[in-house]
Amino acid sequence: MQTNKSEPPKLGYSIREACRASSLSRTTLYSHLKAGRLHAVRVGGRTIIPAEALHALLAGDRKNTRTP
Repeated sequence: MQTNKSEPPKLGYSIREACRASSLSRTTLYSHLKAGRLHAVRVGGRTIIPAEALHALLAGDRKNTRTP
């Protein structure tokens, strides 16, 4: 018997996950970060891109790529 486990929505993506989810290269993501078009936070030693920032970048919403 299979149980249907639904995972909670992602709050943030690692760089590798963001590359997979967006089909953008690692270099492209870092270019967007450097240019200020994409926001990321450091948690410990990891760089996390908030889900809403990645969605805003992909939607072309320049105002919402930076989260507080």
